[in-house]
Amino acid sequence: MRGCLRSPEAFVIFFGLIAASPVLGAERFEGLVEPYLEVKISSGVPGILDEVLVQRGDFVKKDQVLARLQSDVEKATCDLTRAKAEFAARKAKRNQELAKRQMISSNDRDELETEAQILQLELKEMEARLKQRTITSPVDGVVVKRSHSPGEFVQEDVILNLAQIDPLRVEVVVPIKLYGKITVGMRADVEWEALGLGLQRAVVKVVDPVVDAASGTIGIRLELPNPKHELPAGTKCWVRFPIAAERPAPKGDPGRPKTQTP
Repeated sequence: MRGCLRSPEAFVIFFGLIAASPVLGAERFEGLVEPYLEVKISSGVPGILDEVLVQRGDFVKKDQVLARLQSDVEKATCDLTRAKAEFAARKAKRNQELAKRQMISSNDRDELETEAQILQLELKEMEARLKQRTITSPVDGVVVKRSHSPGEFVQEDVILNLAQIDPLRVEVVVPIKLYGKITVGMRADVEWEALGLGLQRAVVKVVDPVVDAASGTIGIRLELPNPKHELPAGTKCWVRFPIAAERPAPKGDPGRPKTQTP
């Protein structure tokens, strides 16, 4: 090693490579880790809660049933409409044979078929109303708050608060001098000094096109994978972009004479 760095030219090349390294010279900025989505779950129709199937801290999957409203009346109405629709369909089918023999008028046949179609549409409506009384999750996430229990009347009330934490969002504010240097798709390192989680790799998803004139900064949003749910949301972190920090201009080598251009 000593033999390789004896000449002044070798020293200049060696330390020039170190200065050019984006990892060693990269600046870091304080950021905030947030859930990717925060969802307030409420009922689409008013009613009394029959059951709430999750508690705070439970992880849920998309389309998983979270709660149900009392629906005895709606179920009975749906069953009644289904029976009427099935009977009307059988009646219309029997009269098709009579229509072929011209034993009933075309007007009577049309009336029977229309009645069967109307009952089928009413059945679909009742099934949709019954489905509204079952509340499901729109995302994969975790329950962060439960506001109501079985037996309580709800209308537009928030029943549950969910947070999607895979992936996470990282919000960072950087000086305007980095505008154009940080681009969508760029990877950056995220670290938590106090939590000892080590470096995590995030990807830039949004670079705000509008600058905050008062502070001379721009907002950056990154996406941080969190498949095992080990990284905490709602915490501060440090983000390091692979951009070399500005350094003072290197001074000329005093041991070598400056070359003059003729």
